[in-house]
Amino acid sequence: MAQKPWGGRFSEATDKLVEEFTQSVHFDKRLAPYDIRASIAHARMLAKQKIISAEEAEKIIAGLEEIAREIEEGRFHWRPELEDVHMNIEAALYEKIGPVAGKLHTARSRNDQVATDVRLFLRDVVDEGVRRLRELRQSLVNKARENLEVILPGFTHLQHAQPVLLAHHLMAYYEMFRRDTLRLVAVRREINVCPLGSAALAGTPFPIDREMVARELGFEALSRNSMDAVSDRDFIISFLAAAATCLAHLSRLAEEIILWMSPEFGFIDLPDKLCTGSSIMPQKKNPDVAELIRGKSGRVFGNLLALLTVVKGLPLTYNRDLQEDKEPLFDTCDTLLPALRLATLLVEGLVPRKENMRAACEEGHLTATDLADYLVIKGLPFREAHHLVGQIVAFCEEKGLRLWEVPLEEFQKFTPLIEEDVYEWLTLEGSVKRRKVFGGTAPERVSEAIRAAEEELAKEAGA
Repeated sequence: MAQKPWGGRFSEATDKLVEEFTQSVHFDKRLAPYDIRASIAHARMLAKQKIISAEEAEKIIAGLEEIAREIEEGRFHWRPELEDVHMNIEAALYEKIGPVAGKLHTARSRNDQVATDVRLFLRDVVDEGVRRLRELRQSLVNKARENLEVILPGFTHLQHAQPVLLAHHLMAYYEMFRRDTLRLVAVRREINVCPLGSAALAGTPFPIDREMVARELGFEALSRNSMDAVSDRDFIISFLAAAATCLAHLSRLAEEIILWMSPEFGFIDLPDKLCTGSSIMPQKKNPDVAELIRGKSGRVFGNLLALLTVVKGLPLTYNRDLQEDKEPLFDTCDTLLPALRLATLLVEGLVPRKENMRAACEEGHLTATDLADYLVIKGLPFREAHHLVGQIVAFCEEKGLRLWEVPLEEFQKFTPLIEEDVYEWLTLEGSVKRRKVFGGTAPERVSEAIRAAEEELAKEAGA
């Protein structure tokens, strides 16, 4: 098969520069297992519908299976001049079984072929992403359960705000990654639609059985419009958007790990095996894994924008621009999956430095809101209580006192509503225990959240 499959109407060879510029086999060859799988399903259907003979289908399938083994064992010779994975496999099949190989392409086009291959590939990636998200969520739940009594400062504007349980903080990330899981599950349903049978753009005159192919390939539905099917890349955009959101969450987690490991915070340590050193400063222990997760989020955001830019002005149906969907997709897959695994290792290896967290809670007047709430219970309107506590905090700053160190007689100079029982309101443990609202940081509520998450994860694992 020396001539290009589409070369019949051409009178001269393709310019080498054009071949180099248009070829995609150097990246789309990773679709080969899916291309072969879809081709085998297509061949079986053609035989069942008596479009080709059973003997021809058997010969085609045997040839495809042999090519699959060669690719898996690294013996297959990829030829860039054949443009892409599909034409490389078709040419190899022709060399193995002769002209009957040409019958495989009956009732299909590279347009519906590539759309099918990418959906099969991405379905596997999403399944793996969901699994790795479940592992990450489990690691957060485990770490939260181990640290149910640990209190650290909660922050707003990166300033000390109120005391919270470390477990509550970790479970906040559980909720982010739970939403990421739900997004990927929804994307999988969008992916799992079979476009094969749409052919180039208008369908095919052959009496094919699209349902048979869809069943064999595990698709749940058929595409409903052939023109849309061959040009639709929404499912990739949906995946890239879900991946970008997930990387944003991973980046936020990474940022906190980086901050918490710094001497200024000193809240955690990480195992040496997850850190690197400096080529010049022998004392350094750097959280490079977290930094790279944070940094790689940008490329995933860019991949989403790249594909949106490709599709935004395309007329129906297939245009060669759509070849540019795969590199952003593959890069995102190759970034997301390792990042999820490494984030899991970071959480599993994270060692809280509880004494430093406790010491940090003693700075910044974290129970000032509790003092305002105390005054409200005593009958003062909240805005008046807020203003009064602000004055007390200013007094503490001037005198170098913590709230619970202020003598009762000094408190009562601000208002006689403050009595001896105020000191119960100013403890860290009292502060977190009082926040019993559903979703709050009280130990009983956080314990409930952990149990609910454990049940959720067990159900997902058994599904």
